[in-house]
Amino acid sequence: MNLEKLQGHLSSLQDRFHEVELLITDPEVLADEKRYVQLSKEYKHLQKLNCEYEKYKQAKKTIAEAEELIAHGNDPEMKELAEEELTHLHSILPSLEENIALLLLPQDPNDDRNAIMEIRAGTGGDEAALFARDLFKMYSYYIESKGWKLAITDFAEGALGGYKEIVFTVEGDGVYGLLKYESGVHRVQRVPATETQGRIHTSAATVAVFPEADEFDVEIKDSDLRIDTFCSSGAGGQSVNTTYSAVRIVHIPTGIMVQCQDERSQLKNKAKALAELRTRIYDMELQKVEEEKAKSRKTMVSTGDRSAKIRTYNFPQGRVTDHRIGLTLHNLQGVLGGDLQPIIDALALEENSARLHEASLS
Repeated sequence: MNLEKLQGHLSSLQDRFHEVELLITDPEVLADEKRYVQLSKEYKHLQKLNCEYEKYKQAKKTIAEAEELIAHGNDPEMKELAEEELTHLHSILPSLEENIALLLLPQDPNDDRNAIMEIRAGTGGDEAALFARDLFKMYSYYIESKGWKLAITDFAEGALGGYKEIVFTVEGDGVYGLLKYESGVHRVQRVPATETQGRIHTSAATVAVFPEADEFDVEIKDSDLRIDTFCSSGAGGQSVNTTYSAVRIVHIPTGIMVQCQDERSQLKNKAKALAELRTRIYDMELQKVEEEKAKSRKTMVSTGDRSAKIRTYNFPQGRVTDHRIGLTLHNLQGVLGGDLQPIIDALALEENSARLHEASLS
């Protein structure tokens, strides 16, 4: 992408940045929650672009000064310093240009959102439920390392202490933009604890990552809801309390059902369940858009296809393979211990490279 041809566009985006910077302090905007949230997201993105563009402009200015000094200067020592500076600036200029090019591409408006994650045991019976538990632990460690907040909203235990299903929210900075790459079918190859003959079994679990919807993203009518309450249950099906604090909500038009039993307060559980319901309805519409996008692209790694096999965890060989980009790491225990960033970084790099390539062809 030739930034020299985009100077006017970049300057106008800088002007917009300063405009939004003032708007988010305007009392009228602060009183309008929906507009304030939208402008805050725009400000955050423009702030990154403005910062990178200022670095780029400063680098170009310093390059011009160094070239001038080398061409017309009389001090040999100063010329030598200028040549060293010029070499350094030319080495970092491509990365600055690429950063700006990426920020100029249409952004996924959901990347900065919080996320709701769902892990479901697939084929493999009790072993699949144990694998779902291992995946939940893996994400828990990763979320903790990022300084994010995790809260379980619902779960169903398996016979051996695994999870048939577990649903949880993740709050933090840029959560969905990183965790979205985890959607899909995860496979494990290992000898189950219940296997007496040492045979390796293959089991699976499905991970779904939803961008959390804001209240104004989805309008839900009370008349479209069926709400039931029941006693929360804990490990082994034991009753956590004797009050009907757990909440189950069915959205009649779509048939989507959610429930929350995390809080002792029925009102808090209802609020969490409604937040998840909004998210699932929002995601249902988002999937339609993603399917249309997928028809026109071949190399994207975060298409949202949750039926696709994305990763295999092979215990006998101590390796993890991400099938979307052919990445294999011989660090199984590290990955299961939350060291997911190298995989996520590789996936993001692949997607960004594909987006830049598509932009250069258009």
